[in-house]
Amino acid sequence: MNNIKKMKKQTLPVMLQTSFEKYKNNKALSFVGENFKTYAELKFDVEKLGTQLREIGVRKGTKVAVLSENMPNWGVAYFALACVGAVVVPILPDFHSTEISNILNLVEAEVVFVSKPLRRKINNTEFPSLKIIGMEDFHMEKEEVYNNLSAKKSCENFQYEDVDEEDLLSIIYTSGTTGKSKGVMLTHKNIVWTTEQCKSLQDVNETDRFLSVLPLSHTLENTLCLNLPIMYGASVYYLRRAPTATVLLPALKKVKPTFMFLVPLIIEKIYSRKVLPEINKNQIIKKLYKIRFFQKIINKMAGNKLYEVFGGHLRFFGIGGAKLDTRVERFLMDTKFPLAIGYGLTETSPLLAGTVGDNVRLQSTGIPLKGVKLRIANADPVTGEGEVQAFGKNVMKGYYKEPELTSRVFTEDGWFRTGDRGKFDSSGFLYLKGRIKNMIVGSSGENIYPEEIESVINRMQYVMESLVVEQKGRLVAMVHLNMEEIELRYRQMKEETVQKVNAQIDQILQEIQKHVNEQVNKFSRIQMVVLQPIPFEKTPTHKIKRFLYL
Repeated sequence: MNNIKKMKKQTLPVMLQTSFEKYKNNKALSFVGENFKTYAELKFDVEKLGTQLREIGVRKGTKVAVLSENMPNWGVAYFALACVGAVVVPILPDFHSTEISNILNLVEAEVVFVSKPLRRKINNTEFPSLKIIGMEDFHMEKEEVYNNLSAKKSCENFQYEDVDEEDLLSIIYTSGTTGKSKGVMLTHKNIVWTTEQCKSLQDVNETDRFLSVLPLSHTLENTLCLNLPIMYGASVYYLRRAPTATVLLPALKKVKPTFMFLVPLIIEKIYSRKVLPEINKNQIIKKLYKIRFFQKIINKMAGNKLYEVFGGHLRFFGIGGAKLDTRVERFLMDTKFPLAIGYGLTETSPLLAGTVGDNVRLQSTGIPLKGVKLRIANADPVTGEGEVQAFGKNVMKGYYKEPELTSRVFTEDGWFRTGDRGKFDSSGFLYLKGRIKNMIVGSSGENIYPEEIESVINRMQYVMESLVVEQKGRLVAMVHLNMEEIELRYRQMKEETVQKVNAQIDQILQEIQKHVNEQVNKFSRIQMVVLQPIPFEKTPTHKIKRFLYL
């Protein structure tokens, strides 16, 4: 019997008390290679911090921001705030100081937890009354009384706040691809219910090890890589530094994770920079790889090595946040990687649909999560495509202080408009076409999805990423190339000159246009390919901020 069935209410304080009691001796949170907090120790730290928070005036409904990289204390702060009934406002570490100031002002935050490297992003003069607490040690600036509370105040009789399921748990400001950040209001029930429903897709147990690499201030990581493992007694590991290859590879070897969540860009880079070069360096294998029969065999061999790189114990490899490149998805499916594809939005806590392991279908986001209803609105009678709309206990309360915007994203009968265009197949599997806002209408009224054209471009050698936009009625592809790989090729040929490299780039751009126009329908053909010399600016989940390039 799982935790949720024993709960009186679906709230975080109730969930935590259940886990603290049931898994007290289990390992809970730790940096890789360092001492663990057990569930009993996590309980002590949460109650101690909760006691301290009440001492400085944090009460039910108080808005408290969290600005920090991933660490065990992130979870301690989040849980402590939930247990005193405060509203957590997680802020993505990549946000600019101006964005952070705007959020702190909008929510009227009274307290902020901040890690040392990010402290510079908060302007003291702009927020003279803001209580600032260091994430590393939970000491509050300019408050000696607070700093010494641990020696004076016992937390033995800590009272968990009796919050309601519909009480606000968090306000999450998204950094979207279309510009303005919106404050998504999620309730206790939104988060706890979604967390529990995840188990209908994949079993989680006390022996599982989660390696957390995506920002905890993003709903995907927060729900699936913090609340989910804590609900079922698993352990979570964090990195001391950003997950570059030199940091991640030793961590994988040490932790041997059973669960990981990644955005597509990370695994796509591994495929394009590690897997493909190994295949292409042998001319015979390179030719055989173009034949599907041999491609499966080669992928399986390469995949076995990659599985060992990830520690050799993975049983869930979750990809979400954006569409996965078809080549990479096919590679992972061929290798029998424990691939899981998920679909959702911050507004849906976040999961709406998913598919795991043998049930994965190429380019599908799977079937609706148990208890979630999805429908296609205004479906095209020919293609079956329309807007994906959702209904369920995971759908947000609304956008903070944005009643008009909130009313626009809900239908008259209460369904949430996702803004994504998609369709279902005969088995009920969902396939997404792209964001409705990104859709380009052709000269004869055709629907053109830039994401589909970009997926063709991104499969080509030397291409790192691309963006298709409309300029003066023409489809233009902006392409960022792997200049290191191009220059390396010429160094190996001992022909590296600026003129020859530039000529090669021009040739690559021409080949991209020719290849893409052979692969897409006639109204999706691109009229121009231009070089994007630097990487595109992205959101924290590595999606390109399209609005900057329109």
